[in-house]
Amino acid sequence: MAVGLVSLVGAGPGDPDLWTIRAARRIEEADLILYDALVDVEALRRATRAQCFCVGKRARRDSVPQETINRLMIRAARQGRRVVRLKGGDPFVFGRGGEEALALAMAGIPFEVVPGVTTAVAAPALAGIPVTHRGIASGFLVMAGHTSEAVDHTLRSIRPNTVSIVILMGVGARAELASRLMAHGWAPETPAAIVCNASMPDAWTWTGRLGETGAAAAPVGAAGVLVVGEVVQIREALNATSVPPVAPGNEVKYAGH
Repeated sequence: MAVGLVSLVGAGPGDPDLWTIRAARRIEEADLILYDALVDVEALRRATRAQCFCVGKRARRDSVPQETINRLMIRAARQGRRVVRLKGGDPFVFGRGGEEALALAMAGIPFEVVPGVTTAVAAPALAGIPVTHRGIASGFLVMAGHTSEAVDHTLRSIRPNTVSIVILMGVGARAELASRLMAHGWAPETPAAIVCNASMPDAWTWTGRLGETGAAAAPVGAAGVLVVGEVVQIREALNATSVPPVAPGNEVKYAGH
């Protein structure tokens, strides 16, 4: 029997309209789909007849061990099946896609990477916040917020207020993360935002100052990102010009030109 193919596919920030054409094709053609917790399950089941199993990881909840996910992909591929490992955002941006690619390569399994729109860029953009802006921020730094030691190590390598900061998986720890940023020299008055459930009907955005971030009443259990830097003020400027929203929901989606 011929060995199948594993596709490591990025599903973007949530809305299935933001799947790439190749991602949609691989989902439609799949025999088995192992999907993350943040994937729109109803849209997924409408798009495929494949077997679909949730193997996603969420904070403080039981999850499928990574080694088990690797074994499932390898076993199905050896049976000649077309496997899609469907991940929120992009597979190689805090999605363990690199680990899975290495496991597949070591097992001699053919695989491909289908990039997705990373939530680190998409979530702020959908809220009207560009992560870079001429004259304000010429770069941005993406971090995972669930490992305090890694955050401290990264912050020691940059000067405060020189780039935009985007923190994934950090909404639940937002008070601690804000304190760590301020301890590394970021001013409490630095503009900050929390964007939850970006691209979805229940999207929610808060803007304020870094020192106020811990008190922001973000939706409990919502997936989201923290954005810190002067670029957050662009959202305020866009709101001031009354740019009309282009899609329903509590988030602001701006029509670009």
